[in-house]
Amino acid sequence: MEQIIYKDYTELSVKTAELIAGIISKKPDALLCFPAGETSVGTFDQLIKLNKSGKISFKKCKIVGLDEWANIGEMKSENCFSFLKKHLFDHIDYSKENFCFFDGEASDLIKECYKTDAFIKKNGPIDMILLGAGMNGHLGLNEPGTSFDLYSHIVHLDETTKIVGQKYFSGKVNLTAGITLGVKYIMEAKTAILQLNGSRKAEVVKRLMESEVSPAFPASAIKSHSNSFLLLDKEAAGLI
Repeated sequence: MEQIIYKDYTELSVKTAELIAGIISKKPDALLCFPAGETSVGTFDQLIKLNKSGKISFKKCKIVGLDEWANIGEMKSENCFSFLKKHLFDHIDYSKENFCFFDGEASDLIKECYKTDAFIKKNGPIDMILLGAGMNGHLGLNEPGTSFDLYSHIVHLDETTKIVGQKYFSGKVNLTAGITLGVKYIMEAKTAILQLNGSRKAEVVKRLMESEVSPAFPASAIKSHSNSFLLLDKEAAGLI
């Protein structure tokens, strides 16, 4: 794991986008995976600029969803895919046929797992997976205690995730379950980037650096990845 600390969130976002752009430039049809999270918004803004200036194109890229809330009903218009659409997809060139995202409202979520596994098997392995870590150390929706040997799977949400997840919705939402790429996909990705910013994530970073690699703290998996980056701003690195 290569650890880099940047002076602020803006530099973190610029450098992360440059790293991703380099991967796309070398492989225009790369299989990419993006998270729906606040930390990634700055990186998305930078990728949009690179796209609009003609430096990179997403037209040939394959894009797979990292995770999705399950069974949120009328709040589905504010789900993970909608977040990515608002902050990234509505502003770049892409081919919709190259997309594969979980439908958290599907009647058969196991079938959604099979659909995504088939897409990755056909187009993979994942060339670049961008990640954030939750306050409980989850990666995607791989909650503490989740086996590292899983591919796509359904999860019961941790209490911390149920509470923190409310920030993504305009109204109260009953978060109980989700569907996610498993840690096995993260470990098989050619490049894994874990991005953390702000003082609120300083404790998470501290625990990540001090913990053993264990499902008890899923973010720790990144430390044993063969080509991973831990990218931080100064505030997130404040306790290490």
